Amino acid sequence: MQRNATTRYPILLVHGLFGFDRIGRFELFHDVKQALREAGGQVFVPQLSATHDNEVRGQQLMLQIERVLQGTGAGKVNLIGHSQGALACRYAAALMPKNVASVTSVSGPNHGSELADALRRALIPGRLPEQVAEQIATRIADFLSLLSGQPALPRNAVAALNALTTAGVGEFNSKYPQGLPAIWGGHGAERVNDVRYYSWSGTLQDDWLQTLDPVHAVCRAMSEHFVVDAGQNDGFVGRYSSHLGTVIRSDYPFDHLASLRRPDGPRKPGLDPVELYVEHAIRLKAAQL
Repeated sequence: MQRNATTRYPILLVHGLFGFDRIGRFELFHDVKQALREAGGQVFVPQLSATHDNEVRGQQLMLQIERVLQGTGAGKVNLIGHSQGALACRYAAALMPKNVASVTSVSGPNHGSELADALRRALIPGRLPEQVAEQIATRIADFLSLLSGQPALPRNAVAALNALTTAGVGEFNSKYPQGLPAIWGGHGAERVNDVRYYSWSGTLQDDWLQTLDPVHAVCRAMSEHFVVDAGQNDGFVGRYSSHLGTVIRSDYPFDHLASLRRPDGPRKPGLDPVELYVEHAIRLKAAQL
């Protein structure tokens, strides 16, 4: 039986750091977008800078929200942001709440990333290590943009790193606190300024299927940099750092990138990460969003 996930307002899938819409035949949100459209959803994937701070990317998102509203005639949009994309969504919702029905954070660093903290400590501001790292990150972003045909959006790798640290997100949160939990590991307000807030994320849970995935291996290596959320992270974002609004669940058995793609080869029944997006669209529909 075909499920109905036809939400009242269009859905925008917002990518995070180094994200893109399409490279050749490969689309970052391919499985998610296809599943939502098959269930009746109206879905768009905005283009944001591959590397920049949260507010610059949020401003870019706001412009594209306006275009979607003009093109569809809708009054609002539902924003679903993966990783740093969640922070861009939060920014847009804080500044234009009348045009945003909901914000959903998927594996979002809503209190910063301990991995970003470790990288920031390893780089010496204004000296060679930072310059080399910035050049490498910029080249990667430029390469992805070239392949994807992405517009010539501004890019700033150091600004992106600083914006993802605990201190950087803490400063961001002081200006845009909507949906944040009052206590560590708790839930935040479900509705602020008539915008609904939701979140879900995963943690590294090794099994024989995941050991065959090289991306999972990278996430496992990165997880060694976590202290506060040691053993409770997805390799890039800590479990409790991801909490925002109504926390649907924060310990799905997904690494950071698995929360937006179907794994190659066999997978456990009932643990398809893409289905979470369809289920959430049904949830938004039920809430008349």
